[in-house]
Amino acid sequence: MNHVSRFFNAILDSISEQMAVIDLEGNIVFVNQSWVDFSLHNDANPIDWDHVNYLHICEHAALNGDISAMKALKGIQKVIHSEEATFYLEYPCHSPTQKRWFMMRVTPLRSFEERYVVISHQNITERKLAEEAILNLSKIDGLTKLPNYRAFTHFLSNEWKRAMRTHTPISMAMIDIDYFKYINDTYGHLTGDEYLRKIARMLKRTVHRPSDLCARYGGEEFAIVLGNTPSTHAIAMMENCLEKARALKLPNPQSPIMPITTLSIGLISIYPEPSMSEKAFIQKADELLYLAKKQGRNQLVYEA
Repeated sequence: MNHVSRFFNAILDSISEQMAVIDLEGNIVFVNQSWVDFSLHNDANPIDWDHVNYLHICEHAALNGDISAMKALKGIQKVIHSEEATFYLEYPCHSPTQKRWFMMRVTPLRSFEERYVVISHQNITERKLAEEAILNLSKIDGLTKLPNYRAFTHFLSNEWKRAMRTHTPISMAMIDIDYFKYINDTYGHLTGDEYLRKIARMLKRTVHRPSDLCARYGGEEFAIVLGNTPSTHAIAMMENCLEKARALKLPNPQSPIMPITTLSIGLISIYPEPSMSEKAFIQKADELLYLAKKQGRNQLVYEA
């Protein structure tokens, strides 16, 4: 072990973070024990880190499409060239069995009249999992456990862009529980909430693919997005929803339609074009829902 390695070993080896020291060419001149242990845990073959160029590792990963590696490469180079005092990067590093995130910190170091760069990797998985759980909770409706309006708008935006890119159809249904006020007036809000949960479970069972979403739009209104779905298939699905709602036989004795709970549905199916907007798409589905209610409810009105 040379005097440089002995120096770094004395100050860095006991630190729990994975740490490496590189010279200005990117060559690794020292790694601490945490770095060695982590590499052995992820690769059964020991690596002689003294003969590794860290910048080359980042370059190779970046050329293979690793965006985090590209960011790391640029950040390290900026610290090497004194363009940045420090560099931080949070990145995923998932294993086959668990999700993991790390934070890279890059800082300059002068020792023995030579300039080096210290690269550390801190495990921040616990914090990221907590943030992910909070984010997921913020996108779920507490009553029905369906995705909420926020999740709906995010999902629709992604599916809209995908449909534009792939020239495939997208369908959306706006669904309303007929005369829901009468349910609350007759049985109370607790029963009304239970009806919402039962209708939500029924609607959720109609969507199965990653390109589909059933969400609570607000109040007694739901929305279903069907990516890559032509009008004929979407119409059949929504007609099935009407039948399944009636089959639940949830009492609504004051309804002028029939003494059970029914649905009204507005459905729009299109191939998105640059001249169209998601907002207009939602508005059209809402207009069709209004027409279904105006024409007597308990029915589907669609436009393709």
